[in-house]
Amino acid sequence: MADGDRNRVEVPLIENLFQVDPYLKSYECEIRRRYGCFKDLLDSIENTEGFDKFAHGYQTFGIHKTKDNGIVMREWAPGAQQLFLRGDFNGWNQTQYAFTKKEFGKWELKIPPNPDGSCPIKHGSKIKLVVKTPNGELVDRLSPWANYVVQPDGVSSFDQIFWCPDKVYQFKNPRPQKYPDLRIYESHVGISSWEGKISTYSEFAQNVIPRIKKLGYNCIQMMAIMEHAYYASFGYQVTSFFAASSRYGTPEELKEMIDVAHAHGIIVLLDVVHSHASKNVADGLNQFDGTNSCYFHDGGRGSHDLWDSRLFNYTEWEVLRFLLSNLRWWIEEYQFDGFRFDGVTSMLYHTHGMGHGFSGDYGEYFGLNTDTESLVYLMLANHMLHKMYPDFMITIAEEVSGMPALCRPVEEGGGGFDYRLAMAIPDMWIKILKEQSDEEWNIGHITHTLTNRRYGEKAISYAESHDQALVGDKTIAFWLMDKEMYSHMSELSPPSLVIDRGMALHKMIRLLTMGLGGEGYLTFMGNEFGHPEWLDFPRAGNNSSFHYCRRQWNLVDDDLLKYKYLSNFDREMNLLEEQYHWLSHSQNYISRKHEGDKVVVFDRADKLVFVFNFHPSNSYSDYKIGVNIPGKYKIVLDSDSGENGGHKRLDHNVDFFTQNDPWDNRRCSMMVCPITLLKTNALLHCIHFLFAYTSDL
Repeated sequence: MADGDRNRVEVPLIENLFQVDPYLKSYECEIRRRYGCFKDLLDSIENTEGFDKFAHGYQTFGIHKTKDNGIVMREWAPGAQQLFLRGDFNGWNQTQYAFTKKEFGKWELKIPPNPDGSCPIKHGSKIKLVVKTPNGELVDRLSPWANYVVQPDGVSSFDQIFWCPDKVYQFKNPRPQKYPDLRIYESHVGISSWEGKISTYSEFAQNVIPRIKKLGYNCIQMMAIMEHAYYASFGYQVTSFFAASSRYGTPEELKEMIDVAHAHGIIVLLDVVHSHASKNVADGLNQFDGTNSCYFHDGGRGSHDLWDSRLFNYTEWEVLRFLLSNLRWWIEEYQFDGFRFDGVTSMLYHTHGMGHGFSGDYGEYFGLNTDTESLVYLMLANHMLHKMYPDFMITIAEEVSGMPALCRPVEEGGGGFDYRLAMAIPDMWIKILKEQSDEEWNIGHITHTLTNRRYGEKAISYAESHDQALVGDKTIAFWLMDKEMYSHMSELSPPSLVIDRGMALHKMIRLLTMGLGGEGYLTFMGNEFGHPEWLDFPRAGNNSSFHYCRRQWNLVDDDLLKYKYLSNFDREMNLLEEQYHWLSHSQNYISRKHEGDKVVVFDRADKLVFVFNFHPSNSYSDYKIGVNIPGKYKIVLDSDSGENGGHKRLDHNVDFFTQNDPWDNRRCSMMVCPITLLKTNALLHCIHFLFAYTSDL
């Protein structure tokens, strides 16, 4: 189809897109062209092979045991002269078992059963592909479709294991419902123990999932599950896309872990890395067939200079089969409920977003810098996922540029994602914590950043994620309290203004972010209780130490330490959201953002009114706020309560009544007079509090 025809292609619901954002009308031709590219590709797959078969490549590619206990193996290696299979089963003979060449660069190998009817390759055997490269060299490779690989002690590269157990884990619990308000607990299995070791799937299921449930989170975002070459990469140098990381256990143990989460009513999302791949050759996709292309672009377009990794060729038929099948594999084999797509900004632009500030000018999104082929792949993936799994599928884009319509349905000409991460929010918090004292905070700038998102496109807000926890940066708790965190977090320690102020701000930052920042909320494991140290994986620079590569649950479990208060507040915050569902109620109204008073007031979900006082020295015993719904209000969440480590200055038994007196563009008003237990001792630092009220009329 010519470009001119694509500009006139029918986009079923494009008018919905223009109703949400009329400014997109000026770019209608480009939106139609992109949709036309998507539709052409979708129709081509459907008409050639059928989409369902095409995206079930894992059922035919890779190694499989046949019904009669034989072996069949299929691979795509267009540049190879020949393929062989060797392993434990044949004494590592390089050329005994040769593949037969098929059409379009495909290869096939069939091995009959043993004379006694048993399988010629036993479960747990080590195997390797042998590729005869274009220059005639015989080199070892792992199958791109390998579903289990292990890294022997003292060896840098992985071995493929033929994983075909007689006893396959059987899921016992149905998937949870698709929650409209996601409260996401970002997790990493390996660091989830308090001990200095790599933790396991089984330990995570037994020890961490109950914590997540108790905290009130309804979704876990699992990081670093796809097998990756370097532990310290946090899973972002993937070598085997179909293999669950063997560092944490077996595939069956991962299945059981996800089943346990489902038993607790918790959704499980996978952090999927389809934006790039490890440059490893011996155990990765790089140079799989002996050429520099195959799964990737050749030349400069096939490499990401900043990440030192390879970039997929999304125009290649078999690459699309590989990636789409990969998504279905994790859904159907492991029962994941959706995906957080890593590196979407890098995929969307030829410059990968590097050195680009993205001012918001629409020309930046609809010009020649946009990589149509990558965008079409994302549209195709989202179309497949939401069409085939509509009852539970959730997709989230890690995307910082603000690409318009990325989180609108594909049928409107959008990218098809359900959410994007509100990545500007944690950047803002870390920036102001680094550069300003809280006396200098600009309330208008903070609230603007929290609410500056595209109308009609849902966002996941977060104050900090794993990025802020990694060594080289500091967590919010560390920025606020590191001066006295090691000396004054005990209940027996002398009073500390640093700790009091830090804990108050830690709670307020999280609630303000959750209240204003998006239609979903995320925290990284341990941050909810102010984990006191950064995250540093074992490496040469720290003598391979696990000291900072763990989560110190012992701190929050110790009743003599104050970390419990931050955790208590996090739980109360989540449970209140579960009760009132303000995240799924996208409309909020900021009635007050007063720079002098350092006060923020806003309402959301109709009945909730949030009040924050960020002033470093002023308490207010009588403060007028605007309220839109008349009636009686009560305090339902209080950062200053005793359970949350505060000084109990608010009387929760007091009812607050509105007056028919419009204020701050609200229909009525209310006097906030909460400080009935105000202390005079300055060491109590009694200046930080917030309220959430709900009308019971």
